[in-house]
Amino acid sequence: MIGEIYESNDAVGLAQLVTSGQISAAELVEESIARIEEKNAKVNAVVFKAYDHARKRAAGKLPLTPLSGVPFVIKDLSTQYEGFPVTNGSRLFKDIPTGPNSFFADRMAAAGLIAVGKSNVPEFGLCPTTESRLLGPAVNPWNKGIVPGGSSGGSAVAVAAGMVPIADASDGGGSIRIPSSVNGLVGLKVSRGRVPFGPGVVDTWYGMGVLGCVSRSVRDTAAFLDAVGGSIPGDPYFLPMPAKPYFASLDDAAERLTIGFVTAEPDGKPLEGEVAAAMAKATQLCRDLGHTVVEKSFRYDIAGLQQTMRRLTAALTWAIFESCEAVLGRKVTPDDVEPLTWAIAAFGNQFTAAQHAADLEKLRLFGREIVQGLADVDVLLAPTLPTLPKAPGYFDTSLTDVAEYDRRSGPNAVFTRPFNISGQPSLNLPLHVTGDDIPVGVQLVGRIGEEATLLKLGHRIEKEAPWMDRLRRTPFRV
Repeated sequence: MIGEIYESNDAVGLAQLVTSGQISAAELVEESIARIEEKNAKVNAVVFKAYDHARKRAAGKLPLTPLSGVPFVIKDLSTQYEGFPVTNGSRLFKDIPTGPNSFFADRMAAAGLIAVGKSNVPEFGLCPTTESRLLGPAVNPWNKGIVPGGSSGGSAVAVAAGMVPIADASDGGGSIRIPSSVNGLVGLKVSRGRVPFGPGVVDTWYGMGVLGCVSRSVRDTAAFLDAVGGSIPGDPYFLPMPAKPYFASLDDAAERLTIGFVTAEPDGKPLEGEVAAAMAKATQLCRDLGHTVVEKSFRYDIAGLQQTMRRLTAALTWAIFESCEAVLGRKVTPDDVEPLTWAIAAFGNQFTAAQHAADLEKLRLFGREIVQGLADVDVLLAPTLPTLPKAPGYFDTSLTDVAEYDRRSGPNAVFTRPFNISGQPSLNLPLHVTGDDIPVGVQLVGRIGEEATLLKLGHRIEKEAPWMDRLRRTPFRV
């Protein structure tokens, strides 16, 4: 019975059953553990198991929240939680001691979520798939012939495979939305400044990196954002939380929106095949809901933006190496990391501070242009990925040619990266699946600080075209 309940409900539904006394948090934890033990050997989503911690927490008193008593996994990237190891998918970090809990971790715990383990990541979160040498490859449970996405690939696989209903995730260029798309899940990249880092870190990638989750439903994501959102006074990007919680506002009276939709990639190439089909479905759903839907051009210099982003993020990767020296007592060497990671960091080490400052200013100007270019629509509807997902191994981290790696990985983020730079919220919805069981997501992009608009629209779309039943039947072809 518990298995059917676990599969039939999202995180909010399970928490409601716990709160009402129909099931216990301990039962949910044991079901999650059983599923991890049954499935993880095939998909390698959970790389650290915290069963004793989870059982102890489930047996104690939990707060009454929309997510109380729900098992989840923590992404093994940066977040410090209850002394769990933080490897960042790298040999470099596997023996470095953990620090105090992050603000993000404390807020997840205060929401009554119960961590059963940590999820797989690519090294340093740098790759749009999850295939690190340290942790091994995660496998997409829908179709083993496609990547699981990255960098939140382990979290997305754990949810898609039914191990947990919700999981911690983060996004610096698509790392929530892309894994959500290829695993048939909901994934929200929040506005810059919506969820705080800390205590020892103020931001990631100058505000381009954000924290969040992957989940089964829009309401799960709304409840999670209520739990973890809220800027820290003094942070460089400060956004006040709305007066009414996101979760409580999902069913508020619908407002008529102007929704722009794209029919081409940012270089002008028309959308094709299954991506075009997913967009057509999403566009019609928005029309059916009574919104004004208009075609919108979304063009920019893809190559120029990618090159600027690469120089800046590569320099920041080298900065990580230098910051590790005090802890390690030695310099980081190529033997500590994967070939691609070293190549990226070494590439970043060749640029001057003046170049870095110029690149940062260029990205900020680009972000302003994106925001201003979308000012005439309330929401932009766009693909999450421009094509169907690549096969495992395509994003080869044994490469030492950064330009060749960027040639492979760059096109993956043409519809996601811009909104990390602009700071706008973006919500992936799992609206389409191909005949070969490949999920295809679309994303709703909103104005800065207007997550509520996206969540309410996404919630109504989910009611019109529900996907929970499809998630229950994930093919698990692994």
